[in-house]
Amino acid sequence: MPKSLRDCNVAIVGLGLMGASLCMDLTQGKLCREVRGVARRTDTVLEAFFSGAVDLATNDVHTGVLGADIVILATPVRTIVDMIAEIGPRLWPGALVMDMGSTKAEICAALDQLPMGVQAIGGHPMCGKETAGFGAAEAGLYKNAPWVLSPLARTSPEALNLATELAEAVGARPVVLEATRHDRLVATISHLPFLLASARVHAVAQVGKDDALVWQLAAGGFRDTSRVAASDTRMFMDILMTNRAAVLAQLDNFTQHVAEMRALLADENEAALRAKLMVSQAARAGWKKK
Repeated sequence: MPKSLRDCNVAIVGLGLMGASLCMDLTQGKLCREVRGVARRTDTVLEAFFSGAVDLATNDVHTGVLGADIVILATPVRTIVDMIAEIGPRLWPGALVMDMGSTKAEICAALDQLPMGVQAIGGHPMCGKETAGFGAAEAGLYKNAPWVLSPLARTSPEALNLATELAEAVGARPVVLEATRHDRLVATISHLPFLLASARVHAVAQVGKDDALVWQLAAGGFRDTSRVAASDTRMFMDILMTNRAAVLAQLDNFTQHVAEMRALLADENEAALRAKLMVSQAARAGWKKK
């Protein structure tokens, strides 16, 4: 008989913002039998244990995943890909491996190479902050957030049900989505905006070299549109390099719209520029109502 989440030992590898926040939700809500935390740094392991975020903690991934019913990989994307191959032989038959990476195609391909007795499903909670690390973690981070689940052809209905139960238990909204489709969509709404925010900060910094007053004038608009540029660079390098084709396609799409707006502005075509801006205004207002 398939286990429910309440009867599972859960090992979470990676105790940064996403992994540690999930640990807190699971332990505080007593949602499973045991929560194990695995982190590379000893000080993070100690902080996680003595703060009560986990029941057990270790910096040895092999020990951490041994005998776990659910293993959740919450490290940067390329580390997840490498770790899947490393832990595969140490997992018990029937164990479920999930991940929390921001791209899915490469991770799901790696998950598909796990021993056949192991269940696997890709995952991506669509939430977060620009700050990283254990200190940024917080209970309730996943409340009302979409949590993408990308089953493999080998994923059993029971494994999908367990992954869905976990996401719902911490207040998230599971969305089942094929890996390639996920990568194309998040390239548009998440990965492209990071590059645009970074480019915007570069542009302002260039102006600031000649007139430092620009930084004093920067207010809410600049803060909101540049916020993600403060995100962890290593994390986003992994995202960009594992979703390169989709991000490049969206950069081309964006560049086309910017070029069109520039041409309309240069030509002083006020009517056409207004019409284009009104289309985007209506699309944004419609999204807020959904």
